[in-house]
Amino acid sequence: MLLGLGCGVGLSLLVTGPLPQLLGSLMAGLMKAAPSVSSLVAPLGLNQHRILVMGTDHVAANTDVMFTVEVVDGSTRLTQVPRDTFIESDRYGVLKANALYAVGGVEEAKSQVSRLLGIPVDRYVLINLDAVQKLADALGGVEVDVPKRMYYTDSRQDLYIDLYPGVQVLKGEALEGFLRYRNDELGDLGRMERQQLVLREVFRQLAQPGTVAQYPALIQLASENVRTDLSPVELGALLSSMGSTKLSTSRLAGRLFWHDDLSYWMPDVNTNYPDPAGEAELPTF
Repeated sequence: MLLGLGCGVGLSLLVTGPLPQLLGSLMAGLMKAAPSVSSLVAPLGLNQHRILVMGTDHVAANTDVMFTVEVVDGSTRLTQVPRDTFIESDRYGVLKANALYAVGGVEEAKSQVSRLLGIPVDRYVLINLDAVQKLADALGGVEVDVPKRMYYTDSRQDLYIDLYPGVQVLKGEALEGFLRYRNDELGDLGRMERQQLVLREVFRQLAQPGTVAQYPALIQLASENVRTDLSPVELGALLSSMGSTKLSTSRLAGRLFWHDDLSYWMPDVNTNYPDPAGEAELPTF
């Protein structure tokens, strides 16, 4: 979500300018997000990087939102990794992808996602998902079409979802509930589809000229809720480069799989557990 906001900010910077002054403010606001300036590289070098984005909440270190982003061939490509993806780690054994950061930190998460995608993931952005509420409030809400009745409560996570179908503007806890809801037949796959819808709407909203006045508040919120090994210059270059690209989203290919009475998303690249003959295929999005 935050990276989607960042992408939109980058797009709006180029479209509505003035770029130099606003980019300078962006760099200053994001200083907190980067540990040092020792990793500065030429902006064009970013097209050789694949960045892992992980979202945590205030309850646990599990990353229930996980995707990679890269800017290539005129497109910003997001590849979503389902939270329940089956992982066989040499060090930690069998676990779900959303536990990688909690048990092994950033390096284990990058290593395992690299294995899943068959290509190296060398940078990361860690996002506190509490910022979703704050950013949505700063934007005045995000318009979405809620597809069905969504009701779910979880006192442990302090989560209360109570949404009715229809087009509506969501912000704060309502938007967080829309993004986190997974208590239906589609589970995590449905949640990822809703995240895509919100990302696209955020792109559209941030591209509006009237949003420019809100940049300082959005930048400050981002700087307080993001950890990354991208330097301020790299972040600025990434956001700027996204201004001339289109958003393309995909999901790690796989299928539902049961192991030790737990449900997983078995990636197609794992050939150790072949798909049983006759197993029903899941719908694609």
